[in-house]
Amino acid sequence: MMLLRLEGVTRTVPLIDGAPLTILSGVDLEVAVGDRISIVGRSGSGKSTLLNLLGLLDNPTTGEMTFDGREVRSYSSAVRDRVRGRDVGFIFQQFNLLQGRTALENVMTPLLYAEGRQFWQRARIAAEMLDRVGLGHRASSMPDKLSGGEQQRVAIARSLVRGPRLILADEPTGALDLETGSSVMELLDEVATASGAALVTITHDPAIAALSKTHYRLDLGVLTPVAGYGGPALTPSAAAPDATGSTRQDEAADSVADTERVSA
Repeated sequence: MMLLRLEGVTRTVPLIDGAPLTILSGVDLEVAVGDRISIVGRSGSGKSTLLNLLGLLDNPTTGEMTFDGREVRSYSSAVRDRVRGRDVGFIFQQFNLLQGRTALENVMTPLLYAEGRQFWQRARIAAEMLDRVGLGHRASSMPDKLSGGEQQRVAIARSLVRGPRLILADEPTGALDLETGSSVMELLDEVATASGAALVTITHDPAIAALSKTHYRLDLGVLTPVAGYGGPALTPSAAAPDATGSTRQDEAADSVADTERVSA
């Protein structure tokens, strides 16, 4: 069953000098229920912009994008928010946990926007999800008392607590050491498999990308399928650098990514 489809999608933004800049160009992507997809790209490649599109945070400039068979441009703001909150889970590199709130309270947060049973039984549901990620015994701990790996496990529990159909992991191991990162990815895959969710991992690390079944490379806004990853780190694009070693698109894409970045 097809969950998400992008056909010929572009994302263009204006610059100060008035010349439009294309961040994404002709992106084609299909995400089926239960898929495991990795998208690898260096800084400035358009990864964050693509994440915002996949997460229903933004619309394409041109092209067609459907979620569950429905064109996303047809969504009202209220419907978009409801679908995103119910069906999409975000996991970020920096965890984005609420300081001053326990692990349990952090995991409960998305359920404050739920309805019916999920709302009224939010404490029990959150506690069960913490148990699933192996942190039931840390439910009352504050984020600053948790290790990096434990904080990311809390973030995973929070992203999955409403049973999303699509999980978007943005550099999920970037703030972790290699061993902890591997265990976190194994956990994420295990929990996603149990719930039947599709998992799209956006990363710059080929080793993390290799854990997925389907692989893409994003370079200068162009998404290309590749056979797989597992070799050396990605090489820089051949785009002409300026005097500082950065391309014009690198700087603009990073700027757009910064302004479009959302917290979980």
